[in-house]
Amino acid sequence: MIACKTLISKGAGPKEGDPHSHGYTLFDTEIAASRVAMGWDAAPFTVPDDIAKAWKSVGRRGARVRKAWEAGLKASAHAAEFTRAISGALPAKAFEAVDAHIATMAQTKPANATRVHSGAALDHLIPSIPEMIGGSADLTGSNNTFVKGMKAFDTPDYAGRYVHYGVREFGMAAAMNGMALHGGVIPYSGTFLAFADYSRAAIRLGALMGAKVIHVMTHDSIGLGEDGPTHQPVEQVASLRAIPNLLVFRPCDAVEAAECWKIALEQTSTPSVMALSRQKTPGVRGSGDQNLSAKGAYELLAAEGGAAAVTIFATGTEVALAVAAREVLQGQGKPTRVVSVPCWELFEQQPAAYRQAVIGTAARRVAVEAGIRQGWDRFIGEDGGFVGMTGFGASAPFERLYKEFGITAEAVVQAAI
Repeated sequence: MIACKTLISKGAGPKEGDPHSHGYTLFDTEIAASRVAMGWDAAPFTVPDDIAKAWKSVGRRGARVRKAWEAGLKASAHAAEFTRAISGALPAKAFEAVDAHIATMAQTKPANATRVHSGAALDHLIPSIPEMIGGSADLTGSNNTFVKGMKAFDTPDYAGRYVHYGVREFGMAAAMNGMALHGGVIPYSGTFLAFADYSRAAIRLGALMGAKVIHVMTHDSIGLGEDGPTHQPVEQVASLRAIPNLLVFRPCDAVEAAECWKIALEQTSTPSVMALSRQKTPGVRGSGDQNLSAKGAYELLAAEGGAAAVTIFATGTEVALAVAAREVLQGQGKPTRVVSVPCWELFEQQPAAYRQAVIGTAARRVAVEAGIRQGWDRFIGEDGGFVGMTGFGASAPFERLYKEFGITAEAVVQAAI
């Protein structure tokens, strides 16, 4: 460990050691005193010749090694693959296997947790995209970020593609930013969504720097159950959506989960967050020939029997509740649409005409999401109905929690009336 001890504004005359000098603009006399104290007499914005010469000499030290490395790369059978990965381009057949998986999922519509669906998508992506480097903050079994056959990236063999970061969410997110900025790798890793608060500064910097990083964040609502409100995110999705240049995905089933992975991997300068459930949810998408998630929001089910009287917007596991509520409302003679909203940020990028068509003109608009309302007025207006959370969660099985907090198909129906 190297300990460096100094004083704030060292050498700046009376401002030396003054805590108010943090952010303080030094006057010319104080700047002059600092230069004298440091023995610096060169003109402003000038690098003295002796320093420039020494610096350039250091730079030349690696020339021979660099040229030898470049020659070795040129002669390597992997040169083209290395150059492609460094450029950020994906392999030509990157999505061939996952597209076949999407077609199967659309046909079978399996019920499962979206974290499991995400893991299944990775099963088809990892073998096809060799630059993907996974990991987890000591939650591998819960995050479904490990694909069979992956090896740990660890001493003495650094050929592995999976990093065991330990319980250090911020360090993990920061390390992935560095990996992405270096180029040649696409880092992704997992933790619980509630722990996004630990990662936030690095997530924000990744968005600011345009780092292509994918944050897998599971246990995305009170639906995680018995771990209780300390682990149950209610405001985290809204707070992540507030970060510019960050795509926040909350897929509803196997098809959307795979679609969202494709979108995240196609980004060039935008990080992504995958908010995924612990609990099972029914499959709702019966088609996968178009990546509908790429539009951010889309009409999943149209109204039947006339113009829509109700539009229900939902994300994640709550899309299935919206579908169930629609069935009841249709039976009551109220034509009802269901709109799935897997990614707000992508929806805002769509043409105005598309956004208007998706939001629609129904007299009653309702949103359902197992989180806080913040941001949903964009879709439902100030007078729209919202079924979700207004406080923190509790410790109980997820079925009881959804009932106790009123996040049910019945509650959606009541909000629509």
